[in-house]
Amino acid sequence: METTAPDLYSIPQDMLDFRDLVRQIAQEQIAPRAADIDREAAYPHDIRKLLAEQDILGLPFSEEYGGTGTGTLMLQMAVEEIAKVCASSALILMIQELGSLPLTLHASDELKAKWFPKLASGECSPAFALSEPEAGSDPAAMRTTAVRDGDEWVINGTKNWITNAGIADYYVVFAKTDREKNRITAFLVEADRPGFSIGNYEHKLGIKGSPTGSPVLEDVRVPHENIIGVEGKGLSVALSTLERTRLGAAAQAVGIAQGATDYANQYAKERLAFGKPINQLQGLQFKLADMETGTAAARELLYKACAMCDRPERPADLPKYTSMAKLFASDNAMKVTLEAIQILGGYGYVNDYPVERMMRDAKITQIYEGTNEIQRVVIARQMTA
Repeated sequence: METTAPDLYSIPQDMLDFRDLVRQIAQEQIAPRAADIDREAAYPHDIRKLLAEQDILGLPFSEEYGGTGTGTLMLQMAVEEIAKVCASSALILMIQELGSLPLTLHASDELKAKWFPKLASGECSPAFALSEPEAGSDPAAMRTTAVRDGDEWVINGTKNWITNAGIADYYVVFAKTDREKNRITAFLVEADRPGFSIGNYEHKLGIKGSPTGSPVLEDVRVPHENIIGVEGKGLSVALSTLERTRLGAAAQAVGIAQGATDYANQYAKERLAFGKPINQLQGLQFKLADMETGTAAARELLYKACAMCDRPERPADLPKYTSMAKLFASDNAMKVTLEAIQILGGYGYVNDYPVERMMRDAKITQIYEGTNEIQRVVIARQMTA
């Protein structure tokens, strides 16, 4: 019997070629902007335009709607490459998936046909509005409500921690439609609907080039056909989305960690101490070896989980693998960026060098898309099922 094992464990060449294109764009055109994006805390419209022009924003969509049709692994490889140089810019691509995957998995053909071509081309941008001031890890505690009025729904409430606030053309809004049975429904809410506004923006530790805000809905009316999925089944819309999009946070974390490792490694080659490069000192060699190893392990777990997402049939253990990838990659990114700062010493602590920004950006990967404590709950439940 002829063995094909090496081919079974390799990434197709066309995907590697696209990854290399994204890497080149990131290194040459995004990296020079990264420090300014962080310093100015301004959304990089120029980077979004660049990603649209290069079909990168089309990665989450099928060819039918003008997307690339290349699947989850290719998408997250691209997130990783952008995150190596600028986590805020990587979030532009991550939110393309987070704000559209609920439609991909659950929406009517009419909603997909209306929005996906404009999303794939980069003309429009989405957002995902689940969290609230009193409902983060526990979405069932949400207070936003939607009441049926003829052929419309009237939505009232406030969301919190919403990425792309003020940028998005529509928001996937989750609201309670049956208080007695605690039923939630997902709605597509266009940003220009009367009564919709952004109450305030957060001032964050990291990912400063991506606005995070609190959408406010005051008697916002949306047509019944704007329901995503089935009325009362909104929680399953949210969970099935997050099951996959947490891989975006994992890919971002892998990218940040690799970017920090590469920078620290190059610095250690050039920095002299005691008459020789500091990469000749065993204490620092061991740090760099652990950083490289942890990031390689995180990447393998990420790619495994992505490949599972791309299978025609959903594997039963998919939630466990996507949670493990997100948990491990984000914890590793935090550890690696702290070590990168230590290797650079005093230079690591100042913003003339990128590793302090990478550390600040890494922290959020342990929190959003489901905190790492929640990921451990998901993994443990799958193990005891």
